[in-house]
Amino acid sequence: MKEPQINLRDYEYTLPEDRIAKYPLEKRDDSKLLHYKAGNITHHRFYNLPDLLEEGMLLIYNDTKVIPARLIFQRETGAKIEIFLLAPVSPSTVIPEIMLAKHPVSWETMIGNAKKWKDGEILKGRVQHLGKEIILEAKLLDRERKLVEFSWSPFDVAFVDIVESSGEVPLPPYLNRKAEEEDKSRYQTVYSKKEGAVAAPTAGLHFTEEVFLAIRKKGVKESEVTLHVSAGTFQPIKVDKVQEHPMHSEQIHLQRSVIEKCLEQEGKTVAVGTTSVRSLESLYWYGVKLIENKGEEFFVEKLFPYEIREVLPSKKEALQAVLDLMDSTGQTEVMGSTEIFIFPGYQFQMIEGLITNFHQPGTTLVLLIAAMIGNDWKSVYQEALEKDYRFLSYGDSSLLWFD
Repeated sequence: MKEPQINLRDYEYTLPEDRIAKYPLEKRDDSKLLHYKAGNITHHRFYNLPDLLEEGMLLIYNDTKVIPARLIFQRETGAKIEIFLLAPVSPSTVIPEIMLAKHPVSWETMIGNAKKWKDGEILKGRVQHLGKEIILEAKLLDRERKLVEFSWSPFDVAFVDIVESSGEVPLPPYLNRKAEEEDKSRYQTVYSKKEGAVAAPTAGLHFTEEVFLAIRKKGVKESEVTLHVSAGTFQPIKVDKVQEHPMHSEQIHLQRSVIEKCLEQEGKTVAVGTTSVRSLESLYWYGVKLIENKGEEFFVEKLFPYEIREVLPSKKEALQAVLDLMDSTGQTEVMGSTEIFIFPGYQFQMIEGLITNFHQPGTTLVLLIAAMIGNDWKSVYQEALEKDYRFLSYGDSSLLWFD
């Protein structure tokens, strides 16, 4: 696959401020749903999704759960310091493990009002958990890396309980508002399970139990991946050469069952959200790495798919390579991380359809959409603007088919 030349200006569009959905609709599946297939666009509601899917299709969604990653501390002087959790460092870099820790943990963070946090100063806060008061302390270990150690007393509760009891929902910066009580449930999919994301996989916010029941009745199969969405998903592209944009690394967990379902799938596969796409495509490239004897570590570098190869392994060959490794090691899941950068010129290996919201102009997410439907992304977005669709995280949705 050859690395193409990309002009970022070709992926910009004008998004009026009043088209950004600041709040969710009262009912999740009342959102609009734009359907794109072979150049044709039709308009629906999300509760019509089952009518647009066919028996035998495979729907794959991301079951990550957003953690309240904004921790607010107040100095004795009254100044507030906000610590935003980004990536775990110690005692483990694996998110599920560190969330269950009952001893000090350290994270790379973003720090608001950092200049007011003196070197050596320990910030303290009081946390109420199940009627018990817990003292939470934060210590700045490395100002340049923004590395913070958290400890608490007593240590009979896990770090996830501390965060759930004291943190605030990490709403995207473009909403320009503080998190409210409603966001605790609405900035979360109904199927979220595994804590670790600092941003929601927003394509899934439209699903309801009624939609799932109708999908199952239709004979559509389901499976799930886990990709813990990082704050880097909101990072704008600031470089002239798009390929030099520093892609965020995100942790992926895949059960054997989803790999087997993808291997056996004869009909179309539909990913719910760009994070599910990145998970599935990364799984394919992990299999390619195994076939090419490039090590057993599950890590997909951002431009690895664009390395020139005479012949690419088939989807089945790549997935079988992963399963063979799992058989030899006794693993029931694979865990790794990915920086995969999907932009125009990319050859999709794992999906035919994508459910996704409408994204900010000039971002990696728009590039992914353009990789899937080519220049038609412009007509899709123009149509959505003309038909009063709501944009971004709490906005409306689309179902796009790879042509």
